[in-house]
Amino acid sequence: MTTTLLIQDETATGAVLHRLALELSQETITARELIEQRVRQEVAAYNQRNDDVFAGLVQPTDSERVLNGYRLKKHHRIDAEKQLYRALEAFQQNGYFILVNDRQVESLDEQIWLGPGATASFVKLTPLVGG
Repeated sequence: MTTTLLIQDETATGAVLHRLALELSQETITARELIEQRVRQEVAAYNQRNDDVFAGLVQPTDSERVLNGYRLKKHHRIDAEKQLYRALEAFQQNGYFILVNDRQVESLDEQIWLGPGATASFVKLTPLVGG
C-alpha cells in the first residue's frame, strides 16, 4: 500500500515556505527514515532539472539562501549522502523540528504513523544572533 504524505516547510511564525508530496510504501516510519526519504527525493528532483535553485530541507554547500530555497553559486549535482547527514545533524541540533498530525516528533528513532490524510510540518528555526 502506498501512502502520500503532504509535507510543508514553515517558519516558527507559521509562514509556509515550501510544500511537497512524498510517496511512502509503509504507514509506519521512523523520523530518520522520513527525513532520509524526503532528502533523497528532493536531491533526485534537483539533479534531474537544469535549475540553479534547490528547494530543500537544508542548505547545500556552496550556495546562498534566496526567497524560495538555495541558489547554488555554480550548478552541480548535489550529493544526497551529504545532504542527508546535514539534515539529520540539523534535526539533532534543533535547526528544525517536525510536527506530524500536529504532534511534535521527539527523536530520530521515534515511530510515526502515516495513515490516510497525514500531514507533516518541518518547522525551521532561525538562530538568534547576539551582539
